[in-house]
Amino acid sequence: MFPERLRALRRGQHITLEQLATALNQHTTTDHAEHLNTASQIGNWERGVRTPSFVEVRKLAEFFDVTMDYLAGKTERDAYDLSRLFLSGKQLSFNREVLSGQDRYEIYQLIDGYLHGKEQRPDRPASNQQEELDLHLDDH
Repeated sequence: MFPERLRALRRGQHITLEQLATALNQHTTTDHAEHLNTASQIGNWERGVRTPSFVEVRKLAEFFDVTMDYLAGKTERDAYDLSRLFLSGKQLSFNREVLSGQDRYEIYQLIDGYLHGKEQRPDRPASNQQEELDLHLDDH
């Protein structure tokens, strides 16, 4: 499963093996050249010829913004529990603005309130008319 997921992620971002190796090397914390990633090495991972180390899998997961479990085939990428994400220690941002702990808590409360309130709202009939939003903007 790992080789297929790695290949799909790389191809999905339209990057070459060489480009991925370069990007992973930017995450390398050591100055030792023997630990740098190569296109050949990543190609071996994608073909299942070699298995990357834990450190390499972690770098791949961080680069592609997926979990290590996803890379290993234990979970699906499309399943995210927002409550766990908001309560995690992971840094979150919205429109490139980092959310503070207070922001995270308040957004969590808003989503929770919306979902609980949704159960109380009557179903609205579908309308063929487009709603207009008047923002009272001056045309100056």
